[in-house]
Amino acid sequence: MFIRNKYIQSLFLGLFLVFITFSWGQDAVHNFGNLQFHTTASVGFHINLIDDGVFDKNQGLTGFYSQNQLRISGTSNPIFDDLEIVTENGLILETWMGVTNNLNFVVGDIITSKNENNNYLNFIDTSFYAGSGNLTHINGYAGATNKELITFPVGDGDRIRHLTLTSDAINSLARCAYFNEDPNNPVSLTQQFNTDNKEFDDLQISELEFWRLEGNQPSVVNLTWDINSNTGLLAEDIENLMVVGWNKTENRWERLGNSSISGNLQVGSITSETFVPDDYEIITLGGTDDLLEPFTVLDLDNYFLTPNNDGINDFLLIDGIENTPNNLLNIYNRYGVLVYSKLNYSNEFNGRSNRNTVISRSSGLSAGIYFYILTVNDTREKFQGYMYISD
Repeated sequence: MFIRNKYIQSLFLGLFLVFITFSWGQDAVHNFGNLQFHTTASVGFHINLIDDGVFDKNQGLTGFYSQNQLRISGTSNPIFDDLEIVTENGLILETWMGVTNNLNFVVGDIITSKNENNNYLNFIDTSFYAGSGNLTHINGYAGATNKELITFPVGDGDRIRHLTLTSDAINSLARCAYFNEDPNNPVSLTQQFNTDNKEFDDLQISELEFWRLEGNQPSVVNLTWDINSNTGLLAEDIENLMVVGWNKTENRWERLGNSSISGNLQVGSITSETFVPDDYEIITLGGTDDLLEPFTVLDLDNYFLTPNNDGINDFLLIDGIENTPNNLLNIYNRYGVLVYSKLNYSNEFNGRSNRNTVISRSSGLSAGIYFYILTVNDTREKFQGYMYISD
């Protein structure tokens, strides 16, 4: 076995204390052989980990600590007993990593690619976690091995969006990720899930978010919503909310039911009826109401923005918006990518994106034509038009 790294601050193996320092020319601990932490080991990684050997029988506490972004990669899969995450800019997984006892979120997210599911944080057997929240969760895929019940601590950016899976039998492997994206045109996935393709005409499907869940056992799921979920677009009261899923075989949205529900249209939780997750590509919140009239779509003005802080056309100013506070503004680029979304819009858009999926988030959008949709819940109207942003 060879280890390459800048430094490991302290390494405890059994009763022995070992300090290891290496050349400053390296930036990762690289395991080629058979590495194992024993009994009361307490190990802190302050740089990247590359695992190309055997590193899956560890005991004690292993932590990842850095103000910088850390990365775990390699051809093998490290498995730790107790795991602690203190990474201000996130811990990126480029392979799957397991935990067999306790994962403690302290600072920062665990981040995986959402384009594919091979990289994930795997909760194995009786393992559990603590400290999850809006700034401490898994931004990507979480896995569960040999579990019937788990609440996946998944989310996106600064928003945790738990999903609880309760299965009739043990899952050999279940996986889950959350997407703060429009299922009609998701950025992270190549497939589109047209919300007009649905089992019943009166079925409403969220266009703001969805979860991808994998598991082959009959199960129920519990989802939550908050004010950003805007469930008022789906139903007039919570009794008509439900879980919905995209059926892989039928290529359409179907009802997955509502066996229990609590809360109000701003904050609440809902449990589905029993279904097999692997039969559905994605799931999300939905609703239906015989009294819920369809939205009237109207054309609104086209706008011209020059956000250069000269006091002229710096903001998207929609006349009368202050009289319709219960609204949602979405702005899309010419490729259909959502670049700005604001619940209860009040004329604050100044040409800057607020979406994680946009590389230039918080910086000015490039010059060009953009398409916007303003949804007004109270009057059941959608206004649409174009906007040109100039340098």
